[in-house]
Order: sequence, then structure tokens, then C-alpha cells
Amino acid sequence: MTVFFRIQESVSKAFGLFILLLIFVSSCKENKDESVVKPKEQPNVIVILIDDAGYADFGFMGSQDLETPNIDALAKSGVVLTDAHVSATVCAPSRAGLMTGKYQQRFGFEANGTGFGDSGDIGLSDDVSTMADVFKANGYKTLALGKWHLGADKSDHPNQRGFDEFFGFEAGSRSYFSYKNPKKEKMLQHNSKRVMFDGYLTDVLGDQSVKFIEENKAQPFFMYLAYNAVHTPMEAKTEHLEKYKNHPRQELAAMTWSLDENIGKLQQKLKAFGLADNTLIYFLSDNGGAANNSSSGGPLKGWKGNKFEGGHRVPFIVSWPKIIKGGQTFGGLSSSLDIFTTSLAAANIKKADDLILDGTNLLPYLKGEKTGNPHDKLFWRKLEEAGVRIGDYKMVRLQDFGATLYNLENDLGETTDLKTFKKEEYQLLQNELKLWESKMMDPLWIEERSWMDVTHHIHKQLMQNEKVLYSNPAQMKTVLSKK
Repeated sequence: MTVFFRIQESVSKAFGLFILLLIFVSSCKENKDESVVKPKEQPNVIVILIDDAGYADFGFMGSQDLETPNIDALAKSGVVLTDAHVSATVCAPSRAGLMTGKYQQRFGFEANGTGFGDSGDIGLSDDVSTMADVFKANGYKTLALGKWHLGADKSDHPNQRGFDEFFGFEAGSRSYFSYKNPKKEKMLQHNSKRVMFDGYLTDVLGDQSVKFIEENKAQPFFMYLAYNAVHTPMEAKTEHLEKYKNHPRQELAAMTWSLDENIGKLQQKLKAFGLADNTLIYFLSDNGGAANNSSSGGPLKGWKGNKFEGGHRVPFIVSWPKIIKGGQTFGGLSSSLDIFTTSLAAANIKKADDLILDGTNLLPYLKGEKTGNPHDKLFWRKLEEAGVRIGDYKMVRLQDFGATLYNLENDLGETTDLKTFKKEEYQLLQNELKLWESKMMDPLWIEERSWMDVTHHIHKQLMQNEKVLYSNPAQMKTVLSKK
């Protein structure tokens, strides 16, 4: 009997050692598998900002002729915000508002470009903090990719504004193919050093976004992925032009397809490393579609550069599968200014007491904990044109001409001026706009007078529901010469 118990004890010990060995081997296999990254508490944050895209030019926004399967999948994984706006209707000030989380008029960044004439290149004010500044200070690796357009002086270089790495270009636009001898602002660079590239720029930026994820998968990161697509020039890859050879918007369709392909690369890499669920992704355009890139605003009036909905209401996706249920739409009034505030909340980063942010934390609304509008009012102004939204009412104001009032709930196309019928609401919006302006700075630079005249003409015509006769200075010169 004693021998039996000893044998049983030996078998038990051997079995136990066998189990421990299995656990050890399994552990070694897991450690060798580099594609599996342990989940982090803080999410990665990616802002995908595209350029001059039309409100209705994506499958998830109802487009029937432009193909965007990967962007549509991103929309399905998160929430589509249908009443979302940027803080400006042109590139540079819109980016300034997004990057700082505050109305760019607070620091004089109101006109397009980053300076004009005697002002020199001003760019971002030295005393404002960017999203990258805050994320970097809180342990995130930070990267800016693509179009910058926030200043070309040394003090405004992305590496001086919170980004560990910058792979992109400083100007507001450039060719999608390589230059032989580019100006400094248009050259593709990595941390100020010129990068030579072959192929198509959208692909180059997409590949770089994937590379960054590969290199930083084990730590939280903030990526600002600012594609210049689908901004002019209308240049696409030969094979994609062939794919859409009979398309009425051939160049735009081809450029959009390339953009979608590269956003798909990013999504696949996040999935491969097990990062997709805990990555907070925003997708939006910097302003409405432009008059010169065949874009479509669908039911919206106006386009890039004016204060009608087509200028500042943009396609907007927020995806964070770990926290936010996918397949939703949200109709509350929201803004690109909310990205900064929402991201701080997601990363559990405390806002400094002296940091002024005009955005709202969207998470309670997207998680269903709150209902209604994140904002009760929004404002827009660029030099001679301004707009204000309070609830369903929207006012557009043009210097030396007047103002119009619309009810967007009943008239999304902004065709019926209500100011003589809704005098109380009209006066409220007038007063609120003036109050907001009293808290802002005067613009630190203006724009070329010919462009200001074009913009004035467009607003005047649209406010009267009349045909726009010209949308750029060359067309204006031709039309006026005939008169």
C-alpha cells in the first residue's frame, strides 16, 4: 500500500511538472508572436483630416458614384455625426482651430494662408498649445503626416509644436508627384530633411502611417494624418484614371479611391497588431468641397470659402470600438473644436487650468449617456463674412450688404430668408455674434483683395438665391471685362 501511494505521489508530481512545462511553452510562443500587443489603458488617437472633400462624396454619406469601402467600414465601426462643422471654411484657419481646440480668432488666425503682404509669415501664435503639445507632455508619441499649412517659420514647424516626428510638407497644396527642385514649403520632408520619393503622394503618406504604427505599437501614440487629397491639383494614378475612364468625375473618383485604399492600409495594420479596438479615430474634411474639384455638397448650399452649410458642415466619423458602439448616427450640433477636448477625456488627461478650449467632450453623447446638442451655438468669421448658429437658426452676414436668417430644420438648403418674419430670433443671433466677436482678436493678416472680392460676390449671390457668376479672380476679370 505504501508503495502504491509513493507511485501515485510521483505520478502527481510528474503531471504537475508537465502542466508547468505546457504553460511555459505557451508563454514563450505568445512572447515570440510580435503581432500581439498587450492592451493599453490609454487609447491611441488618430485624426484623419482630408482636404476639400464634399459633404456627400462618400458611401456612408449617400454617394452613389464615388467608391469608399474602407472609409464606409470605419463609419460602420463608429458613429457618423450628421450635424458636424469645422471652425472655418478654408484650409489654414480650420486646421488652426482643430489643432488648438479653440476658435482660431482668439489668436488672430482668421484669414486663409499664414500671413499676407507686410505681415510676413505669422502662422500659429507662439503662446497657444496644440493637441500634440499636450499629448507629448503626457507620454504619447506624436506624429504629423501630410499637409501642415500652419506656418513655415522655424517656430511653427511641427517639431516645434509638439510633434516628435513630421513627415509631410508645409504649404497649403502641392503636386501628388515628385518635384525636381521644390521650394522649401512644397518639398516632402522628414523632420526638416528633404525626402525623395517615387510614385503617388497619397500612397507615400499611407505607407508612412503604417510604418509609424509598426514602430510605436507598444506605446500610446497620437497621429495627425492630414492627407492633401482631394485638394487640387486634380492628379491621380494612371491605373485609377483607367479604372474610372468613363466616370463623369474621373479625377475625383480616382483620387478618392487612392485615399480610401490608404485609409484601408491603416485599418488593417491596427487590426494586425490588436490595436483597433482601443484606437480612437476621427475622420473629417477640413472644410466643404471646393468649387474647382468636382466635389458635391449634396443637399447643402454653397462650398468651400463661404458661410453657407456647404462651406463648413463636413462628413465626420468618430470610432472607438472598445468604448463606443458602432453603427450609429448622431445628430447633435458638434464641431471639430470638440476633437481636442474629447481626446483629453478619452486619454484621461487633465486639462491645465490656463488652457482655453472651446470644444465639448463628445463621449457622453456618443455613448448614450447624454442626449441633445453638445453645442447650443457655433460661430464663423473670415474677414468680411460671418455666420452664427443657435439651435435650428442660422444667420449669414456680409459686410456692406446685410444678413439672412434660415431655419435649418425646415430649410437645410438655406433658401428662405426669415429675418422679416422671425425678428426676435434674428436679433438674438445678431447680438450673440457681436458678443462673440467682442471676445476675439482682430485678424493678424488679410487676403488678396481680388479673392476677397470674389468671396463677397459669391456670398451676395447666394444670399439672394442668384447664380454665382465667378468663383476665382481670373473668372471675375473675364466677367467684369465683358460688362
